[in-house]
Amino acid sequence: MKVTATALPEVLIIEPKVFGDTRGFFFESFNQKAFQEATSVNLPFVQDNHSRSAKGVLRGLHYQIQQAQGKLVRVASGAVFDVAVDLRKSSPRFGQWVGVELSETNHRQLWVPPGFGHGFVVLSESADFLYKTTDYYAPEHERCIVWNDTEIGIHWPQGVEPKLSEKDRQGLSLGCAQVFI
Repeated sequence: MKVTATALPEVLIIEPKVFGDTRGFFFESFNQKAFQEATSVNLPFVQDNHSRSAKGVLRGLHYQIQQAQGKLVRVASGAVFDVAVDLRKSSPRFGQWVGVELSETNHRQLWVPPGFGHGFVVLSESADFLYKTTDYYAPEHERCIVWNDTEIGIHWPQGVEPKLSEKDRQGLSLGCAQVFI
């Protein structure tokens, strides 16, 4: 696997070795030992999630203020623009973001560590989005920053009309949100 640090060095792009021919392809989507050796991340994954979303659905920016989750995310079908935002007040990169296209064709994964907000928008007609988390979902600790917060300034792809849940419409600005120390 190839691991590439992003502009937020703790957020990593992971590209597995894909073996393909005219019949299709095979790749190892997760191997704990290889992941740990390649990334130096030594956190257990305790939950796997799968969501399917239509074109334009924007989910995020989500995080849990307690039971903070690291997320290893990928797309099984379709394509998304995936975003991570540093929400650690003590970080020199607080409020900065990175975005990466994840798709069924590029097989990329993104490691989003605890302490970061996460969101994505679907670029294809639909997308199956898979993610492993390092802690359990705890709705009482879930927080949301509004997707278009001007202080963060995410450059979402042009030409996509976001479809939001009511929860995501109610997201707070970075300046008003509870963040990590």
